[in-house]
Amino acid sequence: MLLRETIREIVQLQEKNFASQETGVSRDLLDSVDMNVRRAIIISGIRRCGKSTLLRQLSQKTGECNFFNFEDARANGFDLNDFDKLDQVFSELHPGMGCYFFDEIQMVPEWERFVRGGLDSGKRFIITGSNASLLSRELGTKLTGRHLTYELFPFSYSEALRMKKRVPSLSTFNDYAERGGFPEYVISGTSDILQQLFSDIITRDIVVRYKLRNAAIFKSLALYLLSNVGSEFSYTNLAKTFGITTKSIIEYISYLEDSYMLFTVPMFSYSYKKMVINPKKIFAIDPGFIKANTLSFMDNNGRLLENIVFLQLRRTYGQNSIFYYRGKHECDFIVVDKNKPVQAIQVCFELTKDNMQREVDGASEAVNEFKLNKGLIITMDQTDKFGDVEVIPAWKWLTAGSSHPTGPSIT
Repeated sequence: MLLRETIREIVQLQEKNFASQETGVSRDLLDSVDMNVRRAIIISGIRRCGKSTLLRQLSQKTGECNFFNFEDARANGFDLNDFDKLDQVFSELHPGMGCYFFDEIQMVPEWERFVRGGLDSGKRFIITGSNASLLSRELGTKLTGRHLTYELFPFSYSEALRMKKRVPSLSTFNDYAERGGFPEYVISGTSDILQQLFSDIITRDIVVRYKLRNAAIFKSLALYLLSNVGSEFSYTNLAKTFGITTKSIIEYISYLEDSYMLFTVPMFSYSYKKMVINPKKIFAIDPGFIKANTLSFMDNNGRLLENIVFLQLRRTYGQNSIFYYRGKHECDFIVVDKNKPVQAIQVCFELTKDNMQREVDGASEAVNEFKLNKGLIITMDQTDKFGDVEVIPAWKWLTAGSSHPTGPSIT
């Protein structure tokens, strides 16, 4: 617990800093957030992806709001009972203001109790957090039916273009594939930022929080998966590789997914059992983050391109909608809406006479299997058409205007 005067000092210092922040480039998610609902707005995403800046942009739409960042080291020890003191401080500093911006709220156990009470009395809450599991666990108890959840990712290609005031082209896409979209890194180009981010997530968000005993093994697993994006894996084989139990591997990967560092993609099947037992594919949060923390992508631009395509699909369609497909051939991505496949997408850095038939067959088989109108092959810089399969450069596909952030999840 904290003294009331301590909380007051923290609030004043934080609000001064919050007000002085630049609003930055407008995020795609900004127009998707519905501020007129009587529910708590939850914005989740990886550390340093711009959640606090998005709060500042939202404040311009809503007018000024009370603000508190629970990850502030000066707020260490803040507990559930301190919310009443915080509310008193807000009332003194901003009489009648019923809007609250809470940053990294998952740091406080049982925070949802205070928010639920505030909602019942007509207050509004916009909340951020960087751990999907902790947020969902708490939201599913006291805030069921009382919140909307949005996900924020690092800059998309389109957002990075806006920030740099550049236009879509192969050259600017190459730059995005190299640096990715973490705002600080895009501006500075200092890879230490992304290396420190990796370390913070591994140590602070996972090893310390979950009291992991095998910290070295866990870090090695994270680096191994990060170095193999676009590849298939099985929990059993990873357990053998790292000499730990399959149960531990499953838990470790779930922690990495909850932190938004990594994502797993299952093979599509109408049989749930087949989806569970077949290998999954692994993808990561950002191309710049991959390159800054591994050495495996110096000459493997194909898998990096596949990761960029995955991220755009994830932004657009949300969780549990992206799969890969394997029949006689393989298709990199199947997009599913209401349990029905609606898109088939193949990713190939460059179509050549050696790989063209394989790539076209993979997309065509999925189109025929799921009775789709067409399939796509996304390349680095080629345009073509083979029957019901279109070929399009990634930099054009990413800026075609058909991909926007998914709406909120409602629970």
